[in-house]
Amino acid sequence: MNVVVSIGGSVLAPDLGANRVAEHAAVIRDLADDGCSVGAVVGGGGIAREYISTGRELGANEIELDTIGIDVTRLNGRLLIAALGEAVVPAPIETYEEAGEVLRNGDVCVMGGVAPAQTTDAVSAALAEYTNADLLVYATSVPGVFDADPNEDPDAERFERITAGELVDVIADIEMTAGSSAPVDLLAAKIIQRSGMRTIVLDGTEPERVASAVRYGDHDGTDVVPEGVGDEPTYWAEDER
Repeated sequence: MNVVVSIGGSVLAPDLGANRVAEHAAVIRDLADDGCSVGAVVGGGGIAREYISTGRELGANEIELDTIGIDVTRLNGRLLIAALGEAVVPAPIETYEEAGEVLRNGDVCVMGGVAPAQTTDAVSAALAEYTNADLLVYATSVPGVFDADPNEDPDAERFERITAGELVDVIADIEMTAGSSAPVDLLAAKIIQRSGMRTIVLDGTEPERVASAVRYGDHDGTDVVPEGVGDEPTYWAEDER
């Protein structure tokens, strides 16, 4: 099975604690040892936002600020690489073509940001599309996709299952509300829709939740399901149970 795991910076390294990074690396390493091809994309999180805020105060323009954010995602990626040890590239990959080559060679691929004006949410979806991944997992700080921003609306309800088209509509509605935060961004949702990529959005603060979702389809998040497929997940490990 080929899987792309998107790990938010606030999930991987909220306080630069080594233990948290090591736990996420252990899950990725175990999946790879089980025969899974793994591409991991790491976000910038709160640290990136702090750098960007400081850069803005100093007069940096938006492209320069995006570049600062990309640099931070790649620093977080280097932490993950350090924890992974062998069978991983020595530095974050910067292009989809190079990422595809790494995965074809049987190594774990780690990426951060790629280009200004594109989040790591979108990078993850694009990498999954480029490499024809079987599954895309977003390990976020929220337990799935809601019909509104749960930080703003206490009555927001979580979707257990949603189509990619419905995901686009929900994310568009959330992003139109000033200050609201969606679990994935709109560009990522549109890439998921056009690619027909089976996707899971879950709370990844406990790394083992990612492993359970990939291996068995067991999770408490949201399944984003392509049009026309059945209810049962088509995961590689499902046949091994």
